[in-house]
Amino acid sequence: MVIFRALTTIALAFATACAAAPKADEDFLRAYDAFRVGDAVRLARLAAQLKGHPLEAYLDYWQLKLLIESAQAPEVQGYFARYPGSFPAERLRGDWLKELGRRAEWQGFDAELLPPDREDLEIRCYAWQSALARGIEVAPEELRAMWLEPRALPESCTAVAARMTAEGRIAAGDAWDRVRVLLESGQLAAVKRTLENLPPAERPNERLLAQAASSPQKLLARPPKDLASRGARETVLFALLRLARSDADAAAGSLGGELGRRLPEADLRYAWSRVAFAGARQHRPQALDWYRRAGSAALSDEQLAWKARAALRSGDWQTLRDAVDPMSAAARRDPAWTYWYARALGALGHADGAYAYFLRIAGEPSFYGVLAAEELGYTVTVPQPFHASDEDEVAQAAGVPGLARALELYRLGLRAEATREWLYTIRDMPDAQLLAAAELARRAGVFDRAIGTADRTAQVHNFRVRYLAPYRDVFQEYTRAFELDESWVLGLVRQESRFIPDAKSSAGARGLMQLMPKTARWVARKIGLSYSPARVEEVPTNVELGTRYLKFVLDDLGSPVLASAAYNAGPARARRWRDAKPLEGAVYAETIPLNETRDYVKKVMANTVFYAALLEGKYVSLKQRLGIVPPASAAEHADRELP
Repeated sequence: MVIFRALTTIALAFATACAAAPKADEDFLRAYDAFRVGDAVRLARLAAQLKGHPLEAYLDYWQLKLLIESAQAPEVQGYFARYPGSFPAERLRGDWLKELGRRAEWQGFDAELLPPDREDLEIRCYAWQSALARGIEVAPEELRAMWLEPRALPESCTAVAARMTAEGRIAAGDAWDRVRVLLESGQLAAVKRTLENLPPAERPNERLLAQAASSPQKLLARPPKDLASRGARETVLFALLRLARSDADAAAGSLGGELGRRLPEADLRYAWSRVAFAGARQHRPQALDWYRRAGSAALSDEQLAWKARAALRSGDWQTLRDAVDPMSAAARRDPAWTYWYARALGALGHADGAYAYFLRIAGEPSFYGVLAAEELGYTVTVPQPFHASDEDEVAQAAGVPGLARALELYRLGLRAEATREWLYTIRDMPDAQLLAAAELARRAGVFDRAIGTADRTAQVHNFRVRYLAPYRDVFQEYTRAFELDESWVLGLVRQESRFIPDAKSSAGARGLMQLMPKTARWVARKIGLSYSPARVEEVPTNVELGTRYLKFVLDDLGSPVLASAAYNAGPARARRWRDAKPLEGAVYAETIPLNETRDYVKKVMANTVFYAALLEGKYVSLKQRLGIVPPASAAEHADRELP
């Protein structure tokens, strides 16, 4: 009892202090608003009134951040001394490094620079400027990686690029390499800046480049008569890329005709590789043939992955192997390609090799870890015993300043700030501390952090926290009423909102089941429920509307894999991603064109397995749950009203 009282005192100290002083809450949120709009005077006045506030580290950081251009080293160092190792201090250090780089104060910059800072491209380029100023050469491969970033470069990198150009280390060919990367990413403004590295006579016609971006088919119907110049050819290639994104068949038609015969062999292979990539994403049956026409053209990991996915849908196991082999070591280690490479080896008669590859990932609590274990004949079980943190461990977690600050930020509704603080604080925690932090978050009702933190453990686990099921009585009521698999619904909600009832997405989805307003209105009308936007975040209303919509989708599509895809990306897309023939559920999931939806479906289906094992004590194999996705047929049920 004494320990529990001590824990309660520590864990709720911030909340109690501020609950007793609602004006402090209001003033802090006003200070945050002042920071966001850059009102340094109002922020300073409010910060003076909030001296001693539990989140004073943020108030001090915001003031320094707004005045960073005039800040001096003693002020910044004083902040670091007051809040050592804190997340706001780390943010300030990044801001200060950029300011020191802008001032070219390299001695101070070098003193502050740490290896993790180099993950920020702007800081990395300032580090190179510092090295060059001291006569230290930068590795050419590092500079080339920066040069080929598929986005506009920060000013610190532009200065490095200018020096490289002046020294003759960026030639015309390098400029065109960057232009291609930028055009593939649609970064037209950055393209124009890069083209300034070329003599005016070698630059493409700006009018034709704009036409290639807006009306590629029109340009390809009447391409430039003279393709001898690099600028003209790159414009045509860009038009082919733009057209392929929406209609790979049309792009292939242009490339296979007179236009293709006018292009040099290297450009032709490049063009076919990009058309093939687009065609694979559009599930075009000719995509593998287009990849073959690309020959020896260089392919990125992503382009090779889509070659492998096209082979998957075609059942071409040898081509799948040929696509995975040239991937980078990191890409080959991806559980997806470990699993499918093993399947390819097995299909091609290499049982021992398949076994070895399955063994690499079997047992991982993930989509492909479960499938690999099933291929080896194992029954997947939830890791036990569960490590339940004791009161001393949770009390220690409550006393960690970063966790306390994060919980206070969550209480104030500043979820983005709170999550960044939480993730920074737990980044290096061992398993036992992670589980104590997860339990602290669970008790505070911050279920997304509880789940996410428990999900990070490597050796010691607590799957009851990793797969929380809050509001289960509400879910049981509606899953029974609509005859839905409770474990599947919980697996979907875990992926949608991590059980945060007031979760809001950038697209406008709300609540536990992340309902879009249009969908919520449609379902409410269908079931005769009075609709009010204010009620959508109420747990019973949100779950009723969400599960009823899920039932509509499942009845329409007939497969939980398709229904999961439809819930995330819409029923029309889920239907469109089927094949002319039946597809193994895992193949359908892996070949979903949208990265977010592909990851979503795999996680929802894996979640379902673990919820069933935890809550129902039963195991239905993941492969069985995935089943076979049927092809479209004229006789299928088609409720095309579904939003």
